[in-house]
Amino acid sequence: MATVELRFSALPEHVRTARLVAAAVARRAGVDEAVLDEVRLAVGEACTRAVGLHQHGGITAPVNVSLIEEEKQFSIEVGDRAPHAAPGAGTPGTVADDAETEEDEMGLAVISGLVDDVEVTAGEDGGRIRMTWPTASAVLPSV
Repeated sequence: MATVELRFSALPEHVRTARLVAAAVARRAGVDEAVLDEVRLAVGEACTRAVGLHQHGGITAPVNVSLIEEEKQFSIEVGDRAPHAAPGAGTPGTVADDAETEEDEMGLAVISGLVDDVEVTAGEDGGRIRMTWPTASAVLPSV
């Protein structure tokens, strides 16, 4: 299993770099060329979401991206350090908080529409989005 780790400051201008690196590593891992645009878009959404959560929370820790090549699949994990409350917990938010929550949910919906295998986890120490695609070795017909 090969893994590439990428950490970047939570600034919007670094999201493009993360997208380019993710697409290059996905191509090398054997992800179908037809899916690379989806990889780029999904990583862009996940990284933009993480950057927004960091900026909104005043978090100076970097955003973490792991690109994981396994035998029959390629996974990308985007992690943030923003505390996430359990659904329904806390007091009702302000209009700004509601708008940010709606934007966050929209980003997750876009990712779910682009990637068939998505896992989202969140807690007090941060969140993680894991996206997985099959590689060519997983879809080659047997001889």
